[in-house]
Amino acid sequence: MERHIAAQLAILDAVREWDGRRTDGDVSSVVYANALLDAAREEEAARFRIVRYEPRDDREEKLKLTYIAAYLMATKQTLKTVEMAAVIGAT
Repeated sequence: MERHIAAQLAILDAVREWDGRRTDGDVSSVVYANALLDAAREEEAARFRIVRYEPRDDREEKLKLTYIAAYLMATKQTLKTVEMAAVIGAT
């Protein structure tokens, strides 16, 4: 989970940097869009690692589910079908 939080913060920094570069006219819209797509892919990979993580005990299982629920509420996103199947299969 610490990796996912670190990935989220790194993505936020990257988006801010690219947004500033785009505003300053340093990069084209295509380069900007590709940078945002890369950031989204990194975040998705980090999220999927958490979804696939197999807890070692009940405490870790509850922590994982709490983290996923908090993430989904904070971002107002939903899990993809494959992610939901991984969560259900691991719990």
